[in-house]
Amino acid sequence: MSIAQNIAEIKSHIDINKVKLVAVTKNHDVSAMLEAIAAGITAVGENRVQEMLSKHPEITAHAGRTVEWHLIGHLQTNKVRQAIPVADLIHSVDSERLALEIDKVAGKLNKRQDILIQVNVADEASKFGVRPEQALPLARLISQLENVRLCGLMTIAPFSENAEAVRPVFKELYQLFGELTAMNLANTEIKWLSMGMTNDYRIAIEEGSNLVRIGTGIFGSRK
Repeated sequence: MSIAQNIAEIKSHIDINKVKLVAVTKNHDVSAMLEAIAAGITAVGENRVQEMLSKHPEITAHAGRTVEWHLIGHLQTNKVRQAIPVADLIHSVDSERLALEIDKVAGKLNKRQDILIQVNVADEASKFGVRPEQALPLARLISQLENVRLCGLMTIAPFSENAEAVRPVFKELYQLFGELTAMNLANTEIKWLSMGMTNDYRIAIEEGSNLVRIGTGIFGSRK
């Protein structure tokens, strides 16, 4: 199927008034991205800062600022200065050190940077993110920063051929999201629960996700 047909298929399974669809564009070229945008995609997600920066000028020239840029991959502190001018939402904040660096750089640019805390719910050694018990203390710290706005939580579930197997991961993050919301922290806008990818987004939505990150389901296998 074409990119447009793939997007239509995905949208048939989600309520786009309640769930934000982010097209993960890692290793896909600008022409494919523009095809997705023409088919209704309003947010793109990149894993690497350099790839985001390389694509941003041409996409912006064609689509303007109607397209949101989400940084969904691990962000090193030495890449923050490059990421902040472009990223609308950073999904992958996983340490006090990174949050403080984002705050410092955003302040110099007179920007309030929207972020999510990445939580490694399944405690996978191969993935980044704080442990669940570390998420709320980090949220309290972030709420004290002037140039950062915490908007919610993100997780990457373990890959499984059986999507049902990862349902407990999504349930746990949804519970944590509820606890975070109930804290009513100052200087935050808790609204995004980013969980679910091509293989498991329908399960994630059933468990409360309102932001899904889909790459292969839209663009096919990465080049």
